[in-house]
This record gives sequence, structure tokens and C-alpha cells, in this order.
Amino acid sequence: MDKKLEPLFTPWKIATCQIKNRIVLTSMGGTDLFGWMERNHFDKAGADFILEVAKNNAGLVLPGCQPIYNPMFGQWLYSNKKMYQDLAKWMPEFHKTGAKLFVQLTAGFGRSFTISPMMEKLYTNKFLRVLSKPVMDLDKITASASEAPNRWSDKVPSRALTVEEIREYITAFGKTAKLLKEAGVDGVEIHAVHEGYLLDQFTLKYVNKRTDEYGGSFAGRYRFAVEIVQEIKRQCGLDFPVSLRYSVISKTRGFRQGALPGEDYDEVGRDFEESKKAAKYLQEAGYDMLNCDNGTYDAWYWAHPPIYMPENCNLSDVAALRKYVDIPVVCAGRMDPRVAAEAIEKGDIDGAGFARQFLADPRWVTKMMHGQEADIRPCILCHNGCFNMCHYKGVPNDQELSDSLHLARCAVNAETMQKDKHYIKPTKHPKKIIIIGGGIGGMEAARVLKKRGHEPVIYEKSGELGGTFIAASAESYKGKLRDLLAWYRRQMKLLEIEVHLNTEITDVRQFGKSDIIIATGAVPRRLMMIPGNELMIEACDFLRGAEVGEKVAVVGGGLTGCEIAYELALKGKKPVIVEMKDDLISQKGVCLANSSYLREWFELYRVPVYLETTLKEVWEDCIVCTDKEGKEFTIECDSVISSAGYIPNPLVKENDRESNMDYVGDCKAVGNLRSVIWRAYEVAMRL
Repeated sequence: MDKKLEPLFTPWKIATCQIKNRIVLTSMGGTDLFGWMERNHFDKAGADFILEVAKNNAGLVLPGCQPIYNPMFGQWLYSNKKMYQDLAKWMPEFHKTGAKLFVQLTAGFGRSFTISPMMEKLYTNKFLRVLSKPVMDLDKITASASEAPNRWSDKVPSRALTVEEIREYITAFGKTAKLLKEAGVDGVEIHAVHEGYLLDQFTLKYVNKRTDEYGGSFAGRYRFAVEIVQEIKRQCGLDFPVSLRYSVISKTRGFRQGALPGEDYDEVGRDFEESKKAAKYLQEAGYDMLNCDNGTYDAWYWAHPPIYMPENCNLSDVAALRKYVDIPVVCAGRMDPRVAAEAIEKGDIDGAGFARQFLADPRWVTKMMHGQEADIRPCILCHNGCFNMCHYKGVPNDQELSDSLHLARCAVNAETMQKDKHYIKPTKHPKKIIIIGGGIGGMEAARVLKKRGHEPVIYEKSGELGGTFIAASAESYKGKLRDLLAWYRRQMKLLEIEVHLNTEITDVRQFGKSDIIIATGAVPRRLMMIPGNELMIEACDFLRGAEVGEKVAVVGGGLTGCEIAYELALKGKKPVIVEMKDDLISQKGVCLANSSYLREWFELYRVPVYLETTLKEVWEDCIVCTDKEGKEFTIECDSVISSAGYIPNPLVKENDRESNMDYVGDCKAVGNLRSVIWRAYEVAMRL
């Protein structure tokens, strides 16, 4: 192991609880021990994931947050005694790993609860609202400190919780913590004065307008969180550890308005001066650790950093806070292990929080300890599998129901939290399988086939493996994507998979009756009907190095177009975005944490954005467009980049497909990296 990493593997204490190392798995919805958005029960899939992480050298493990009052079916978490009995039977197996387990408990989401179109219908129709109340009481589960707008929907506002309801929650925290202690759990974490969840909404002045004992003064705003820890200590004893998930600074300009790194703004939430006071106050109330980052749901990219956010984005604020408390402090948010180790050695923080990297590779800590870092499958911070709650103009949370119910999956690892259907099953009939196309889909299929015992052979027409992912990972800030590409290429070598580069296949009949996987990707959608289209540079050509001028019009405001515009601006160019829809990145599967960063970044840095605008003509020095009313206007530019999407390009069309052929990746249907990898895995398992 690299000596620079050694501080990560030193012991420490939270209250009386000794932790073997400084690596903390921070909670992610979906990795729950008692189920997620379903009737509470001991969840075997969640337990298996937690156990795998513990076996692979995490020191402190926090499963996904458990609402003290279940949004589905309205159960209090303490009501199902059997699941605590099941947990008690499992805890000895967990403790064999040497790790410690804190269960994270939350009062709920309040105005941050993610509203779907279905929920809007349930709420706005009085009859359906009454009918659905036993299953999903939106009036209760969206209630906040005061009346407030929901983060996702204007149709489901939040009312204020009553004092009686608040006290019912406090009692429930105590009862639940006691049951967890009796089951052998090492501690609990309260979620949260953090991320703009319900407890945080009580602390934040822009949300909490109460005039009773749970509002108004500083002590009133923090009273809910204080009385929770006091009740837990009363029920469980002063030596039972209670951590608090804590946002140091809200980084929020207002409702649905975040503050970007480096932005000069007026903080409406918790600024650092209040945070110093609050941290000390919460320590004195009885909290034994602060598990820290920044942000709210209004500034979601701080708590769930996309690839555009700086690495270690919360570290400086957390380290500054550490000086004002005497309890351990953990920092999370795009943490680099070596930077974390240095911060621990200096005493700036006590532990380092990691989350999504465990989804991409639950064994990453073990691999790092053994000097096998090249074998770690990297998280690319896409949120496509783990947290793809998306939002754009005109819709609430535009997410598939299956994704809403199954968080904490991983775009780059099809097995994560899905081992009931995604697992390597050795074949009883090994055979040679032809793969045409060496992009990510082709390589994933080859990897799984080889692990099963087959003999995959890749034919790639270009001189390198990677396909369109080479262009997709080309922007300066996409180092994690390039790491994933390097990981796949390394797997091909380690598994000794036969690869033929510079070999274009035009006729599959040469392979006879062999099984064939077609992974030939997609081709750009060309705007052939636009006069002057020949002057445009296709997005992938730009990403592969095509030169552009100073002022660049990017036609297409989806994710690819916006990322290109962002890259152009980072390089000092002057991008202009032209988009036919009424919002940027109005597409499923792109997490709001990712999309809101880009939208707000373009606003802050005054990147011109023309929505509901149609390209009409392209000239050498300008483009001609029409607005939503049909009015024609020109935009001066030196270059034009076309980002109009892609069209499947299968070598063999569906009508000509034989029984021995299957498709993976974009040649079947254009999607994202998750759809490519998961389908490749599933096709490879069927053969």
C-alpha cells in the first residue's frame, strides 16, 4: 500500500466506539437494511451489500437512511419488531468483519420529497387524495417547518408540521434507537441538519417562518434536532453513539437556486458563522460526531457532486469547522483518498466519507490496500443508476417508477444491488462468440462471457477499443470517464480476450453459425435539411479534436451539447446554445444534481442560451434561427457544432437478424452508459 494512504488506516473513536480505520461508507438511499419505499422488513439485498463493504475493509458502515415514518403505508419504523430480531441474528456475522455499523435515521424529506407526475395527480384530485392516503399520505410526508414550495413541483406545496407531530417524531426516534441498540447496532446517525431535509428545513431561516418554540430564535430553529438526540440518549444511555449528518454551509441563494463554487452570493440558509455556533451547540446537546458536507436540495450538486464539481469540494469548509468542535468530524463529497489521508494526518478531519465508489466497486478499499488501484472500477459521478431523479421545466421528478423504487444501483456495475438477476453463472457449454464492435458494450459483453467460461472474440474497425466513449470521455473534466475506459481496456488484457483491431466486418456470414453480438453503436443525426449543414462540425468530431473558432454556436441543448458548451467555456471560448425545447437537458435519466449545475453555471457565467429556437440556416459567419413565434434572427459565430443526437447503426438490421445474433449498446436503442452496460451484461448471461 502507498505510504501516503496509511493515515486512512489508523484507529479512532466515536464516543466509546472504537473504529478500526478512517474510511466511512456514507448512507445512500437504496442500501437500506429495512427496505426503501416499501413495507419495512429486514432487507437481504441491502444487508448483503453492507456486508460486502464491511468485508472489504470499510471501518464505519452506514446503510441507507431509514425514514422514522415510512412514506409508503405510513408505518413507524419501530412498529415491526420482527425485523429487529432478524437484524440481531445478522449482526454477529457483520461484526466478524471488524467494522462498526451505525444506522441512519431520518425525520423525512419535507419540501424535498421527490414528487412524480403520479403523485401530483393523487394530490390535486381530492377523491384520489383521500383514497390514496393509507398508502401515501402526501400531506403528511411533504410537511415542513412552515408552508413552503416543494423542490420538484408547484402542485404539491408543504404545510407546517404541528407541535404534536414534531413530538411524535421525537418519541419515535428514541424508540427506534433503543430497538437498534438492543439488536447489537453500534450507534445511530441522525439525518439530518443536512441537505435541506426536514430537520434541516427547521434550522434554515428561508424555510422556517414559525413563531412557536420550534422557530424564530437560533435555539428554536435547532430545537427539533436537539430534542431528538436528548431523547435517544435518555432511551439508550449517554454512552450510545449518536452521529449527525450535517451540512456546514447551505450554499443556497433561494428556493430552487443553488450557489456554485466560487460564486459571490447572499446565503439564505446556514452560513459559516452560524455553522460554527450550531456545531458547538449540537455537540453540547449530545451528538458524538458530525458527518459533514455542504448544500441543500436547492443546491444539490454540493451533497451529490457531479463530475463538473471540483474534487474534495467540501473539504475546506469541513476542515474549517473542525476547529470549533471537540467531537470527530467526517468529510464527504468527491473525496480523493490521498487528499483525505493528508487531511486526517494534519488533524483537519477525523474520517473520510465515500459513497458511490462503493456502488461501482464494493472491493475498492481492499484493492487500494493491496496496491491494485488500476483494478478498481471507477465511479464516473453520472448518477444514472444510483440517483437519476431528474427535473426540467414542466415536469416534476421525471424518473421511471422502477428507478424510484430501486435506488443505489450502478450504471457501471450491473451487479450492484441486483445480484438476484445479475450474477456470473458459469456456462456448461463453452463456445466461441463473435463480438462486432469494441466499444463499452462490446467490451462488457466480452468481459462477462469470458468470466462465464466462453471464448469471446472482438472485431473493432478502428485502431483502438472504446468506440464513441473515447469522444464522450474527451472533455478536460472527464478524467473519471477516461479511468473507466482504461479499466475496460485493462480487463480485456487481464482476461486475455482475443481482440482484432483495424478489422471492419461487413458480412457476418463469414462466421457461419457462431453466436454473434452486434455492438456497432450509433451514428450522428445529421441535419441534412438545413441549408449550409456541411459547414457544421459534428459533436464527436469536435470531441476528437476538430478545431473551432472563438465564438461557437452549439446546436442542441441536451446533455451532450451542454457539456460541450461547458468545455468550450472552460477553454476560454464563447459558446452559444440553441435548443428547440423549452429547457436545457430536458431528458430522462440525468440527475437534477447534474443538470442544475450546468443550467446555473450557464446563467452565472452569462452563456447565451436560446430556448424554443429552431435552426434555419448555417453561414460562414453566423446561423439563422427562428424563435417560438416564428421570428427570424441571426447569431454571429465562427463555428457551429451539431449535437442533434444519434441514430442506432446495427450492422445487421432487425428484419435480417438471425437467431444466433443479438444487439448491445446504442446499435439497438440509443441510451446512456447504464443502458449499454446493463444490456451487455444481460445478453452475455443469456448465451
